[in-house]
Amino acid sequence: MAGVYDLAIVGGGINGCGIARDAAGRGCSVYLCEQKDLASGTSSASTKLIHGGLRYLEYYEFRLVREALREREVLWRMAPHIIWPLRFVLPHLPGLRPSWFLRLGLFLYDHLGGREKLPGTRGLDLRNHPAGKPLKPGFGRAFEYSDCWVDDARLVVLNAQDAARMGAAIRTRTRFLGAVREDGLWTVTVEDTRSGQRSSIRARALVNAAGPWVSEVMRQGARSTVDARIRLVQGSHIVVPKLFDHDRCYIFQNADKRIVFAIPYERDFTLIGTTDNDYQGDPADVRASEAEIAYLCAAAGEYFAKPVTPADVVWTYSGVRPLYDDGASTAQAATRDYVLALDAPGDGKAALLNIFGGKITTYRRLADAAIAKLAPFLPKLAPGASDWSSAGTLPGGDFPVDGVAALVAELRGRAPFLTQPHLERLVRTYGTRARRILDSAARPEDLGRDFGGTLSEAEVRYLMTEEWAETAEDVLWRRTKLGLRLDAAQAQALDAFMTEECRRRERASDAAE
Repeated sequence: MAGVYDLAIVGGGINGCGIARDAAGRGCSVYLCEQKDLASGTSSASTKLIHGGLRYLEYYEFRLVREALREREVLWRMAPHIIWPLRFVLPHLPGLRPSWFLRLGLFLYDHLGGREKLPGTRGLDLRNHPAGKPLKPGFGRAFEYSDCWVDDARLVVLNAQDAARMGAAIRTRTRFLGAVREDGLWTVTVEDTRSGQRSSIRARALVNAAGPWVSEVMRQGARSTVDARIRLVQGSHIVVPKLFDHDRCYIFQNADKRIVFAIPYERDFTLIGTTDNDYQGDPADVRASEAEIAYLCAAAGEYFAKPVTPADVVWTYSGVRPLYDDGASTAQAATRDYVLALDAPGDGKAALLNIFGGKITTYRRLADAAIAKLAPFLPKLAPGASDWSSAGTLPGGDFPVDGVAALVAELRGRAPFLTQPHLERLVRTYGTRARRILDSAARPEDLGRDFGGTLSEAEVRYLMTEEWAETAEDVLWRRTKLGLRLDAAQAQALDAFMTEECRRRERASDAAE
């Protein structure tokens, strides 16, 4: 058994990795285990927005909206390669929310949070504006406002990378089996899902950031008696060939009071989502249902001139949101705010913190609040370090928010043999760390094998060495979205290469020991 960690974390989603980064940055020793790949659950199945949540104003979630709005430009500054501004077009549809109500909501949206660089709301006449061209005739007035896009899975990985840089032990493919309090510490037992080997670590405090599995870890794994209930809500998305050529996003109102986004996605596609349905069953089995796909197609079809049908769908993804059960009557009305439930014995040792809910946008604030709750149990916590995490940048994000074009131009000077779209993809994925992938390559062959879709062997090796990638799925659907570009044979060839590379690295590690 290893030495004592200050903090052990169960769950490699945005909450777990965000807390790991925050704690490691304040001088704590951190251990994080994730049963699959980083961001393999809910954190890679979001609508991929850094936003205040305009519709949450209807439910009087003013604190949540204000906190989220304040985070938009903070996160943009921290990771300008994977986060960038978007303008959202909200068409007014007579018979739904009245225009005065929308104006009031957008006025609050513009002024609740610390907006500095993002432009404010303005009105649009869709009859003579490019945003009106893809829509059905008859739409006249619309409102346009600002939020941001994020590559959600990469945000998780970058937080894990930064935590590891500061000393955190990040253990993927490591299943949490259970934890017991012994002599004022937690003894945590885990299992390597590849080898089946079990091991234990000790920690002064334990964080349950298991997402949809939070109740299972809390009650079965750690035997917690905290009185808190979880509400599992399924959110599904569809991806179709692009429906419009401009760079704006649409936010559509539906007659059932839900809203649906249509977002430019990976150059050639449009992302449409999301749904809100209560979910029963194993979160690992969640899939977009035929009914959800039909619902999203119909919702988009109410607005777009070109019909959207299930036959157009090239990819779907679905996730389960682990929301705190506040007794709301409908899934869409359930709070998206986070709830931190502390289970601590009277001796002030071996605390357990259970994480319910949370949004991608407010993950950093959640981490700060979690560390504040655990501070009495973490003697190594650096004093006065609250909210330090906004000061620096995430890996690859050390360039100005308006510096993407300059970085692409720099890489073109390094690698003139790559196409402009390839260079832009590398910058939008890795930022300044794209330099490590290109290294001193002087011709395409220097990057090794070409797997298709601009994915090179050099990039794959970087992802395996620096970002815990082990399978083709890790690369094609989380670290990148090149699964939309590669065919089945190419994906199979990539998986075979990575499997053999993992074996080679294991043999080399065994020989070194």
